[in-house]
Amino acid sequence: MSDYKMHLLICSGTGCKASESEDIINSFTSLIDEFGLEDEVQIVRTGCFGFCEKGPIVKVLPDNTFYVRVSPGDTEEILKEHIVKGRTVQRLLYTDPVTNENISDSKGIEFYKKQIRIALRNCGFINPENIEEYIARDGYMALGKCLAEFTPEETIQEIKESGLRGRGGGGFPTGLKWEITRKSEADQKYVVCNADEGDPGAFMDRSILEGDPHSVLEAMAICGYCIGADKGLVYIRAEYPLAIERLKTAIKQAREYGLLGNDIMGTRFNFDIELRYGAGAFVCGEETALIHSMEGLRGEPTFKPPFPSVSGYMGKPTNVNNVETFANIPVILNKGANWFNKIGTEKSKGTKVFALAGKINNVGLIEVPMGTTLREVIYDIGGGIKNGKEFKSVQTGGPSGGCLTKDFLDTPIDYDNLIAAGSMMGSGGMIVMDEDDCMVSIARFYLEFTLEESCGKCTPCRVGNKRLHEILDKITKGKGEVEDIERLRVLSSVIKDASLCGLGQSSPNPVLSTIANFENEYLAHVNDGKCPAGQCKALLKYEIAEDLCTGCTLCFRNCPVGAITGERRQPHFIDQSICIKCGVCFEKCKFDAITLT
Repeated sequence: MSDYKMHLLICSGTGCKASESEDIINSFTSLIDEFGLEDEVQIVRTGCFGFCEKGPIVKVLPDNTFYVRVSPGDTEEILKEHIVKGRTVQRLLYTDPVTNENISDSKGIEFYKKQIRIALRNCGFINPENIEEYIARDGYMALGKCLAEFTPEETIQEIKESGLRGRGGGGFPTGLKWEITRKSEADQKYVVCNADEGDPGAFMDRSILEGDPHSVLEAMAICGYCIGADKGLVYIRAEYPLAIERLKTAIKQAREYGLLGNDIMGTRFNFDIELRYGAGAFVCGEETALIHSMEGLRGEPTFKPPFPSVSGYMGKPTNVNNVETFANIPVILNKGANWFNKIGTEKSKGTKVFALAGKINNVGLIEVPMGTTLREVIYDIGGGIKNGKEFKSVQTGGPSGGCLTKDFLDTPIDYDNLIAAGSMMGSGGMIVMDEDDCMVSIARFYLEFTLEESCGKCTPCRVGNKRLHEILDKITKGKGEVEDIERLRVLSSVIKDASLCGLGQSSPNPVLSTIANFENEYLAHVNDGKCPAGQCKALLKYEIAEDLCTGCTLCFRNCPVGAITGERRQPHFIDQSICIKCGVCFEKCKFDAITLT
């Protein structure tokens, strides 16, 4: 095998693939062949680097140069200038928005400075379709250590001492869940990986599976050893084709290397993994609904107890953890529980992966120590709010979480603090909103999602959330009354207390948190008939100031429904009964004659 002098690490996650990263790879391949450098330069397809806002990303090793927003047309310049002549292409480097300095090494970029990558440790560093690259970074060492040196009980104890809690949203202690499943007696047990990631704006689990699938397979095998299971199942939504493809490749390679299957590493331990596909139902993120879906039944939750650890898939003891939880396991066992539990807070150990999205400059996938504040995430890592707008709220925990104001920006992120603030950790979605967002409309948006995703099994969720949505819809259309705000509070409380599963129990959180933190916006809608953010169309009114209108007819000519009348060089008028509040006239007017009230 050739000793390459240079490596081009090119992101081939879903986001960058959608931005022509495959064309970039193909272009580099052709150019390298053309210049006769195939024995000196290696192209490595990697998973997500995390800095999605600046993708596609090309990282050049060994000098660690970090190129952003690369296009296929940039490849020739990179090859001729950097690879052949050794000169950095300055225009493709990241530019610090504060200092305007070009930064060549990713370690100098603010986006990465406060991150600690544990679950994401290999994403962006290795080819996820090459098991040897995973092994070269201590891959499967933890599994070998467990099989050779630790009893199942000792392994579970190490996980318990690490303080790792489930990263799927519930935060249940991982080691304790494994211990309960181990103690359940049965002739067959199962390990299930929950890869049914359904939060709007969330892409944490998908990115791990696309960038480092072997870390999850190794952890599942370790779990199987600990609980006494020989069968693993990955439940993944079918709309993740790239993650599925890479999981299939990883499973095949692990079997070929004797790391899955029978007599793993000559220890008589048998364990194999299969994929099961979901149809994209959000409720199947709940473990009992997920299990029913895998059994070919409707994806509906059931009362607990019994918990899956006692009676799960096919009625057998089943351990369910999500992708991020599993991705932490090999590192904990390689570096030790004491190393892991020194990261984070007293009750929330380690790091947490977040999908940072919304009105934020640096959209991307981040991993920060528990205890990092929301301010650090939004302003230091996220780069602040887009277009210089004012921060208004951040939604954590996906549709089940709450909307937090600037008063909570210095809140350290962990399970308990976010719940105390009126939100939750969830699986890791984090959506930032600015001054132009209407919080009543935001609450209605999340209720729409919940209504679509509810399985309909229990009345509080099925009917209660529909009533919540109806009230919110009425308020955004200017037909609400003050009493509706209290009705929202009371109904939300009933739904939280009476719903069967976590979906229903947490679905009113966006309503309750927006009322608690933005009640003035609700009152403006019902008392004044106005939407302060200017987002609720039914409450908007476009008017033309006669003294400013020149009669240029620009608004008249662009109105899609003919709501504007008037003669040339004479003031124009808007017929409110026809106006659809599209805002085209407001955008087209060159004389600021049109006002929005």
